[in-house]
Amino acid sequence: MSVGRPATEDGAAADGATEGAADGRWVGALSLANLGVWVGWFGPLQLLLARQAEQLAPDHKAATLALVTGVGAAVSMVANPVFGALSDRTTARVGRRVPWVVAGTVGGAAGLAALALARSVPAVIAGWCLVQLALNASFAALTAAVPDQVPRRRRGLVGGWLGVSQVVGILVGTALATVAGGTGAGYLACAAFSVVAALPYLLMRRDTALPPAARPAFRWRAFLAGFWIDPRRHPDFGWAWLTRFLMNLSYSISTMYLLYYLTDAVHYTDDADTGVLVLTALNALTMLATVVISGARSDRSGRRKPYVIRSGLVISAATLLLAVWQTWTGAVVASLVLGVGFGVYTSVDFALLTDVLPTARDRGRDLGVINIANAMPQVLAPVIAAPVVTHLGGYTALYALAGALALVGSVLVRRIRSVA
Repeated sequence: MSVGRPATEDGAAADGATEGAADGRWVGALSLANLGVWVGWFGPLQLLLARQAEQLAPDHKAATLALVTGVGAAVSMVANPVFGALSDRTTARVGRRVPWVVAGTVGGAAGLAALALARSVPAVIAGWCLVQLALNASFAALTAAVPDQVPRRRRGLVGGWLGVSQVVGILVGTALATVAGGTGAGYLACAAFSVVAALPYLLMRRDTALPPAARPAFRWRAFLAGFWIDPRRHPDFGWAWLTRFLMNLSYSISTMYLLYYLTDAVHYTDDADTGVLVLTALNALTMLATVVISGARSDRSGRRKPYVIRSGLVISAATLLLAVWQTWTGAVVASLVLGVGFGVYTSVDFALLTDVLPTARDRGRDLGVINIANAMPQVLAPVIAAPVVTHLGGYTALYALAGALALVGSVLVRRIRSVA
């Protein structure tokens, strides 16, 4: 076991000496902790927040859900790069990343417990903001641990296992929200699972330590300026950020209103919560079938872009199916196709992103900036979706827009030059 191994500024430690660090036990523990984060996010996002909005504001459920998720995503958008940058500068003996996983796990569970007790829309907003703040601290640290510990030639495979944890986390979160026996019980079940899932990773205590002498002097202006990564100096990073933003905006639009899509467009006659769970499970099934295999094949071939481009085209096709085939059968087929596309995209695009980071010293910060492209779509998706559904063509227009965004994101991947 490696405890507090010193980090190097040029990243040599991560790309050479740590090949043994990325063993199966460590990857499994990392993936399980990551799964816990996704359970904490997607139990609420898939069902619990929508049901809570419906209970507290039945006549304005869509607008209330948009407000809660939008404010929470705005917090996420700021929190992820900030906590990533703070983890880059942390000099704890156990390492740079582990303290933030601890703090994020505890804070996320507290936020979920607060949501279980919330009896007003402001209380829901406050609880969800705490969840987003805390879980982003954990997520930023876990994500940055990959380039710290894993050689470049194995990152597609590790990205595949992280993709598995994301898929299973969404499925488990949705299942817990469905079977727990009520909204409050669903939140508490997600909180408990997130804590238990983080324990094996924390007990391993495998992390890179930053010697106090190596930490640069803190200056507010330099710290804040570091979050702007000039796309003219780092064009591949800029294109990678933009393509991920477009793909995640497409995905957020596709999934955030799935419950209402089933009730209002498909007119699903059975329990809509169960319908969401079934679609999520089918999506997870095809994602699991492709996510690890595609990451490993990308590692062997040394190529990333063809996989990302083709997966984006598949995602676009799936969202267009939701636009034109608004039946339960159409939703099932679209979910299966969407899983195939996102399985490939999740693993290979993560590996591509780690290959275009500007510096090894600021990996946590730079991956946090990339993760703005994950969080910002959650802010924009409800802002875009609510008027489209209400005034600009309904769910047909909404899912056609999602398909167009995925298509543009796929095409722009070609602009990344330093990755094959």
